[in-house]
Amino acid sequence: QSYALGIEAQVDWYEAQADLGGERQTLQVFCMRSMASAGSLHRAFFRSTQQAFLEGHELGFRYFGGVFRVCRYDNLSSAVKKILRGREREETARFIAFHSHWKFAAEFCTPGEGHEKGGVEGEQGYFRRNHWVPIPQARDLNDLNEQLLSACRADQGRRIGDRKQDVGALMVMERDHLVPLAEEGFELGEVCFPIVDSKGCVKVRTNRYSVPLRAGTKVRVIVLPACIEVWHEGKCVARPERCYGRQQAILNLEHYLDVLERKPGALAGSTPLVQWREQGRWPESYDRLWQSLMRRHGKQAGTREMVELLLLGRQHGYGRLRQAVESALEMGSSDAGAVRYLLTAEGLERPQPELLDVGVLSRYERPLPVLAGYDELLSAGDIQ
Repeated sequence: QSYALGIEAQVDWYEAQADLGGERQTLQVFCMRSMASAGSLHRAFFRSTQQAFLEGHELGFRYFGGVFRVCRYDNLSSAVKKILRGREREETARFIAFHSHWKFAAEFCTPGEGHEKGGVEGEQGYFRRNHWVPIPQARDLNDLNEQLLSACRADQGRRIGDRKQDVGALMVMERDHLVPLAEEGFELGEVCFPIVDSKGCVKVRTNRYSVPLRAGTKVRVIVLPACIEVWHEGKCVARPERCYGRQQAILNLEHYLDVLERKPGALAGSTPLVQWREQGRWPESYDRLWQSLMRRHGKQAGTREMVELLLLGRQHGYGRLRQAVESALEMGSSDAGAVRYLLTAEGLERPQPELLDVGVLSRYERPLPVLAGYDELLSAGDIQ
């Protein structure tokens, strides 16, 4: 079949596995495919919730640079409340509000007739064979989705079927035929207003998430499919990955550094440190430096110096801190001062001395001294 530019996209979910932080996880992957250009976006989520379904659309529209006039689906529960006669559907209220906001029409396949959206199903098969095998490795879901986005962009170099241009060139042409993006996105998140407890956490549903705020502070929390956003005084102060378990504590060591600076003995064995280790955020080089600092200064003072370095990492970036620690250890130094210097050396001002114009050097030449006067002194000595 032939499709006009900007008219139709097909949307579907599929299941895939990835190793996130060393743990094998089964994920739900949202896929949107343009039927004219054959470009596609793949985005992984922990659950195929309606929230994730709608967020996938918004990410897809931004990826393609506009909105398709028609999106075609299976009869998935995120969009369809009830299947009526023929192609008539009773849609969910939230999905109606969503596609009204983005100004596209929804069409649904006949139950059991998967060939009616063969484009997106074929795309899933290709992408699975080429980008999900072998099973991808990633630090976390965000890292995995960056890999998937890079794979989608790499696939823009493909030329599919009898098309005369590659996918990327057709996507550029198609942008002029898409409905322009809305100025504001659709409100996807669920909002609540918890209060920070005595342990520096906010409770969202059954789980607790650490925040860098004092106990008793009221915050605004937006619950999204992949993360939760914690807002205070107009700023997003924390954005942890959303936990779909129950009665869990998601603790970020960074949020406890100020307390640990005063009470360094609490660092070893703390739950936030354990979680950082599990997430790969506490490399082996940190342990080597920490042990050296404790041997040199004692357990309390050495741990305090380690915490002070972590505070610098919060300021300058933990990637740079890790590089500074590893560079210091490679040079045979386990001194916190050396790490501080390496971490901040790029920002130090090193004024260059001004070059002086001395002109032609011959101007500094002087005649050789005349020594005849010394001969006269010798003669005077003989006379005496």
